[in-house]
Amino acid sequence: MLAPAKINLFLHVGAPDAGGYHPLSSLMVFADVGDDLRAAPAARFDLAIEGPFGPGLPADPSNLVWRAAAALAGDRPLPATRLVLDKQLPIASGLGGGSSDAGAALRLLRETPGLWVDDERLEAIAASLGADGAACLWARPVLAQGRGERLSAAPPLPPTWAVLANAGAPVSTPVVYRALDASGGFGDIAPPAFPAFRDAAALATWLADQRNDLEALAIATEPLVGEVLAALAAGPSTLLARVSGSGGTCFALCASAKDAARLAADLAEVHPDWWVQACRLA
Repeated sequence: MLAPAKINLFLHVGAPDAGGYHPLSSLMVFADVGDDLRAAPAARFDLAIEGPFGPGLPADPSNLVWRAAAALAGDRPLPATRLVLDKQLPIASGLGGGSSDAGAALRLLRETPGLWVDDERLEAIAASLGADGAACLWARPVLAQGRGERLSAAPPLPPTWAVLANAGAPVSTPVVYRALDASGGFGDIAPPAFPAFRDAAALATWLADQRNDLEALAIATEPLVGEVLAALAAGPSTLLARVSGSGGTCFALCASAKDAARLAADLAEVHPDWWVQACRLA
């Protein structure tokens, strides 16, 4: 089962509330690339991790996949299932990988006899696992508000392709948020009015008037993020380049699959040590 990469087309962040949580407004979409999670019967619950970004990840109760399984089970035994996570997305990359992995685990394991819960309960479990958890459960385009748990359907979006790029430097979300608090640079989080988008170019033009309030801080935290952003922005077919989430992945929007493939190939040739993926957004 695909656990797709999440992209914040915009991310507006407000001042923290009394509990220290930052209210936000974000248009989230998902790519047709990501991690993969598969399940097989086993004598007891087990988690294995493989793939290029698997080494070093804990395959224990601290992993969001394991936490999702435990939350779904509640006071029932964990299912006799072996989950294998093929980790294709970079770690700490602003792509919601852990939350998307957890969402895939919830969808997979809900089909296990004795563990089925209704959609409302499943969504509550997903939301309890992190700010991106609710959005990543169904991986549909949404406008996320509040702490990320208040979801409404995204407006109709045109066919859009993208290139995702990451230079391999993880960016800590807590560090970026602490920098935001220190700066006091909180933005307006009122949801913008969405026009009708005739094509990807119209979407990119509108998004240029929106923001990622964490972008400059992500670059200050890890300058390599700025190098990636500049490289994507310089692409001849790039409609818009932006940091996703708190970094360190950046994305470039393109008008066609051909444009995205060409941009990805050119970038990978110049920076063979970067993770670069062309994708379609949905």
